[in-house]
Amino acid sequence: MRIGELAKATGTKAETIRYYEREGILPAADRTDSNYRDYSDNHLAALTFVRRARQLGFSMAQVRELLDLSDRADKPCQEVDELVHEQLEEVEQRIVDLLSLRDELRLLLRSCQANRIDECRIVGSLARPLGRVTR
Repeated sequence: MRIGELAKATGTKAETIRYYEREGILPAADRTDSNYRDYSDNHLAALTFVRRARQLGFSMAQVRELLDLSDRADKPCQEVDELVHEQLEEVEQRIVDLLSLRDELRLLLRSCQANRIDECRIVGSLARPLGRVTR
């Protein structure tokens, strides 16, 4: 399949596919007689793997590591488990951070009862360090 077909099948931009190929994340595609890239079902599977790993928040370095590990099917999956555990911890920390951010924004909204910007406690609060919203 050509790059446009692979792009459409995976929801990935053609330029991203070329980037992954340049970086060695995807194996180089064969070339047709007219020098078009010719991707196989293996490319489709690999790109789907990469896209899903990225959706789960893995960095490109982690994706590369997961791809390398996936090529060693006979090995124990402890390293994969460790990568997923680390990612889960990062996601849980982001959730904590986002909940704190949500609380801060709610507090800002409750703090402002002004009719004019120059009386607005939200604008004033933004000029102070975090955690010092006037109630």
